[in-house]
This record gives sequence, C-alpha cells and structure tokens, in this order.
Amino acid sequence: SFPTRRSSDLIDYADGGVISKELVHSNAGSVTLFSFDAGQGLSEHSAPFDALIQVIEGKMELIVEGTKHVISAGESFIIPNNAHHSVNAAERFKMIITMIRG
Repeated sequence: SFPTRRSSDLIDYADGGVISKELVHSNAGSVTLFSFDAGQGLSEHSAPFDALIQVIEGKMELIVEGTKHVISAGESFIIPNNAHHSVNAAERFKMIITMIRG
C-alpha cells in the first residue's frame, strides 16, 4: 500500500508570504496547492478557464466580480472563466486550485 499524506502537509506557510506548489500540469489542466500567510493575497486578475477552489485549512476571502465570499476548510467554490477575482487572507489558509483547460 502507498503511504497517505494529507494535502495540507505537502506545503508549509511562509511568514509574510504566499507559497505555491504545482502538483499536476498537463494539456488538460493543472492542480496547484497554495498557502497564504495572514495579511497576504492576490490582486484582481482573471483566467481563461474555470477554476475549482478547495480550501483545505483555515478560511479565505475570495472576491469574484465585486462580491466577497468567505470559504472555510472543507468548502469549495468554482470561479467561472474570465471572471475577475482576487484573494485576501484575513487569516492563514491553504487551498487547492484546479484549472480545467478547454
């Protein structure tokens, strides 16, 4: 049998920073693990593909097209393609983002 690890154990936090670790990358899409220290974030941007966000530790603030969503560990959210969005970490959190191309 294979040893099991929780996704949240695959990435640490960086004081005052954001860390990303790409787990899968192919023509079909990508799966990337992120950790955000409190007070960090990503400025508004958009992507040409749908993105599935899964919070695996803590709680994130996600602003999509001007509407704020608070997503907690165990919850998910789909960001539609081309939707303008930004991320704010009011507290430390970890998430997995799955981008599906096509």
